[in-house]
Formats: sequence, C-alpha cells, structure tokens
Amino acid sequence: MARARSGKPKPVDPATLQRPPAEVLYREELERLAAEDTGPKPPGWNLSLAAVRKFILGDTSLGIRAKFVGNPSLVDRAMVSLATQRGLMLIGEPGTAKSLLSELLAAAISGSSTATIQGGASTTEDQIKYSWNYALLVAEGPSTRSLVPAPIYRGMKQGAIVRFEEITRCPLEVQDSMLSILSDRVLGIPELEGQEGMLFARDGFNVIATANTRDRGINEMSSALKRRFNFETVFPIADFKTELELVRAEASRLLERSGVPKPPSDDVLDILVTTFRELRSGETTDGTSMERLSTIMSTAECVAVAHAVGVCGWYQRGGPGEPADVVECLAGTATKDDPEDLKRIRRYLEQRVKKKKGAHWKAFYAARHRLPGG
Repeated sequence: MARARSGKPKPVDPATLQRPPAEVLYREELERLAAEDTGPKPPGWNLSLAAVRKFILGDTSLGIRAKFVGNPSLVDRAMVSLATQRGLMLIGEPGTAKSLLSELLAAAISGSSTATIQGGASTTEDQIKYSWNYALLVAEGPSTRSLVPAPIYRGMKQGAIVRFEEITRCPLEVQDSMLSILSDRVLGIPELEGQEGMLFARDGFNVIATANTRDRGINEMSSALKRRFNFETVFPIADFKTELELVRAEASRLLERSGVPKPPSDDVLDILVTTFRELRSGETTDGTSMERLSTIMSTAECVAVAHAVGVCGWYQRGGPGEPADVVECLAGTATKDDPEDLKRIRRYLEQRVKKKKGAHWKAFYAARHRLPGG
C-alpha cells in the first residue's frame, strides 16, 4: 500500500481496484439504506431483513439497483436462515451467482464480505480457524499475541458473516472441523488457558457456504455437517430477456473498466445469449432438440465472452465487437472439459445457425471457419 509523506497509508481508490468488495463498490447504497432503515434488525445485523432485501433485489424509489437476478423467495429464505443459528448452503451449477449472493448478503448484514475461506484440496484447518506466529510462539509461548486469526476466528469474535466458498472441494476431515462451530457456536483453542482458550461467537456470526453440483474433484459432505446447514439451490436464469439484460449490464460495466467506451451491439448480444442458452439446454428457440455441450455454459461465462468480444473489437479495430469475434472467443470458453465440444460447436454453426434469419446470424455463420481447426 502506498504511503503519504506523513507515514500514514494512503486510502485506496476503489476505481483502481479490479474487483472491489461489495461493501466498497456499493458503499453509498448501504449508507442510504441504513439511514432510511426503520425495521427491526436481528441481533448483530447492520440492516433489517427488508433493507437487505432492497440492497440485493433493488428499490427504484431509493435508487438502489438490482444486483442479483433470481427468485426473490430464495433471498427471503436465505435471510431467514442467517437470522437463526443455522448455516446457509448455496448449491447449484457453476456460474449461477452463488458467490455473488453470498457476498451481497455478507456485505449488507455485516458490513464486510472479506471474511472468506476459499475451499480447495490444499485448504487446511488452520486456514479456517487460526494459526500461529511461530517466532512469537517460540519466544513467548502460546498467547493471543502470537495467535494469527483466520476467517472463522474473526467472524466469531466480531459477530460477522463468514463465507466458505467451494466447501465440498475441501477434504472431508477439513469440512468436519466446522461441526462444533456450527453446533455450539464456540471455538476451542487448546493451546491457551482459561477464558482465552474458548472463543464464543457474538451475535451476528454465521456461515454461508457454496458448492457446485457439476464440478469435478468434489467431496461428499458428511450427514452431520449437512444437518447444520439449510440448503438452497440457485438455478440458471430461465427468462431470455432477463438474461440478455443482465449480460448487457455486466458486460458494459466490465468493458468500461477495461477502457472500452463502446458496449456490445444488440445483435452481438442476441447471438451470444441465444447461443449460450441453446448449447446449455440442448434445445433451439423453436423447440428443436440438439446436442448440448459438456462444458458449463453459464450466464457468468456469457458475460466473460461478451467482455472479451468487446475488448477484441475495440483494441484491434477501434470499434465494437463483431459476430466473427464471438466465434473465436466462444471457442476458448466452451472447450475446457471435452475436446468433442469443439466439434459440437462446429455442428451447431453448420446445422442450426445456418437456418437462423437476420444479417447478424448470417455473419456469425460465415465466420464458422474461424473456429480452431476449421
């Protein structure tokens, strides 16, 4: 972090961050909601359930933009779970905005979404609970001074939401280290004596975990751990217009941050969203069955391709992305898991896109030779 001449750290400009946390990105909205919030708040919450709902789903009268596109009842059930002493488990296919929803909930409820554990095969228990400064540990022995708090320790001490991303990617024994924390709301620290050896969770503490249903390398959760969570499934966006508007808004925001002044055209977005939906579902818009890809064709991936298409058009030609750019960018996204997916995309272009009407679809079809190996 840069320092001023006085020796004090300079405040970080959010505009210079590639991905500011939700509480920074939407600070003004959170402050506005807090000032207007008159509803009852669960113990330890910064906002009432009604205000949290407005923050996530939007409120035009207060100038609060919608940030999550999904079933409002899912958000309601998620908030109720977190207001109790039950953890919240968000499951679903990759790219359905599980992580986004958990971040928004944590930012609105606790004012911070950065107490986060990223699950993986190498995640250890001390990365979840606490570890030690071994230099101090050797010099002074176990003490709170030599203890290095991890997200669970900080969340329990501060009364804040902790996010556990991709919990099923962790080994089973690491997952089960959460059992006593979720059940008894207490963290034992056997190295410390007396009252310091037991950390009791303050009001507001809870855990939001996420898990993908289709990723490889996942570990089944134990029945005991499942009982500590309320499970909620986040589904892909069902409505075409809703998904189109979301992709347009998110791609435009990303392109602006990338220095691209021209958002994708409506024609390019129509190609992108339609292609993703058809390859995802295995059915064309007119109801004809077709091959679906093994790769996850999520809305998040669609936004990433729209971003890439816009960057390609602007920095290579000084204009917006074109249908031909979609072919090249699509190939890199849709062929991650199975080499056969490239052949499926080629057949889709030759058999399905060929029949679609419109100049933009004709241009998309004409660029099929730009697929790798074409």
